[in-house]
Amino acid sequence: MERLNGHLDVNEKTGRKDLVTNIDKDNEKFFVKQLRALEPGSKVLGEEGLGDKIDSLDGQVWIVDPIDGTMNFVKQRDHFAMMIAYYVDGVPTLGFIYDVINDKLYHGGPDIGIYVNSESMNPPANNSLEDGLIGMSGPLIIRDVHHMQEIAEASSGYRIYGSAGIEIATAISGKTIGYISHLRPWDIAAGRVLAETLGMTVSTIDGKPIDMLSSNTVLLATKKAQKDILKISTKR
Repeated sequence: MERLNGHLDVNEKTGRKDLVTNIDKDNEKFFVKQLRALEPGSKVLGEEGLGDKIDSLDGQVWIVDPIDGTMNFVKQRDHFAMMIAYYVDGVPTLGFIYDVINDKLYHGGPDIGIYVNSESMNPPANNSLEDGLIGMSGPLIIRDVHHMQEIAEASSGYRIYGSAGIEIATAISGKTIGYISHLRPWDIAAGRVLAETLGMTVSTIDGKPIDMLSSNTVLLATKKAQKDILKISTKR
């Protein structure tokens, strides 16, 4: 936390709404070094490109987002996370989402269960779209991509946190019925492990398997909510 409250060098990547800081880069360097030492021979895919260039998930692959929600981190010092996932031959194996400000580490996998810090997590209630809040991406709602406005209207209400990690932690905790956003591999890799282990579904917005090496509009939801959302999102 001391480092996070220190001096920030902030730069634009693709534009003024896509930022990177010295902390993003320093965190990724640290994670890459530690993960390679922990699992020699493994590969590391990181958001800032400081790990390996990979074109498949064969073998042991770590997927790292050193700070998820960089804009929130820069502007608010709140609502951001750090995320690491471990995949073996493409199989989601371990996921870690650290909610920094609230000091909550969501972690685990299919072989060991899911925990928040040291407390075991139970699967969230399988609520429908109309019975729950849903996390959504602001740009998708504004542009009404895949009928997002109708999906939001059909829910009990929508929430926008600006961090995939925080959104997914909220969903797996049962506080929302799901999350929809356009995500890159490092945005969804850890959350996919946690959500699927807890019985939630993770797919593209049209119900197809997600490609873990490219960007996707992702739907993470309870099983009931996924069915409700797909009825709307796949309409012509």
